[in-house]
Amino acid sequence: MNTTPVIRTRALTKTYLMGSTQVHALRGIDLTVSPGEFVAIMGASGSGKSTFMNILGCLDQPTSGSYELDGESTAGLDRDALADIRNRKLGFVFQGFNLLARTSALDNVELPLLYARSGRRRAARELALAALARVGLADRAHHHPNELSGGQQQRVAIARALVTEPTLLLADEPTGNLDSRTGMEVLALFQELNRQGITIVLVTHEHDIARYTRRVVELRDGRIIGDDPVSQPGDAAADLASPAFLPQAV
Repeated sequence: MNTTPVIRTRALTKTYLMGSTQVHALRGIDLTVSPGEFVAIMGASGSGKSTFMNILGCLDQPTSGSYELDGESTAGLDRDALADIRNRKLGFVFQGFNLLARTSALDNVELPLLYARSGRRRAARELALAALARVGLADRAHHHPNELSGGQQQRVAIARALVTEPTLLLADEPTGNLDSRTGMEVLALFQELNRQGITIVLVTHEHDIARYTRRVVELRDGRIIGDDPVSQPGDAAADLASPAFLPQAV
């Protein structure tokens, strides 16, 4: 059993210079996330959660401190090296889906594999079809985004994040553009993927979303002010069967 932390940050800081003013976005973040966890990162606007997400996603480098992703230090990596580690170890799901509009669902999911340096590139189509089947969209493989509902588009985005078999799935406000029922369906999918062993970090500002994870880390002013297990995580699949989400009679 792999016991290497998926995420390990120590004394992580990020400081921006705005004119002559220093803005301290992160002020000494210590965080460890083990394989198989489902963690929500919460915080109001300006708390540092977006900056922290960018560093976890190897989209930015800290000013000081350390970040190890699956045991691999990211210190001093240049742009190309960061892109390589993103492709090998990370899957991203965004609030806005970020799908290519004139490209089929299958081609959107296949895209990360075209940049892969492993033999997965040769089996890209097969792997992309399998990822779409995993999120329940095998029958929509050749549809374009404008032929899909918002929930289906987000499922395509999740399939695209999964196709490289990442060590860590990062989801940034993944239900933010969805109605309540569709958002719950996406949360149910995340819970199922987590039960399958996928490590997930989900950024949200909503407690109603965070309660479906297993651990909540709260940021304020660039510091962690809370890090607690969710004692009784919600069951999104079960909640979808509740009267609040049942179709209304016309």
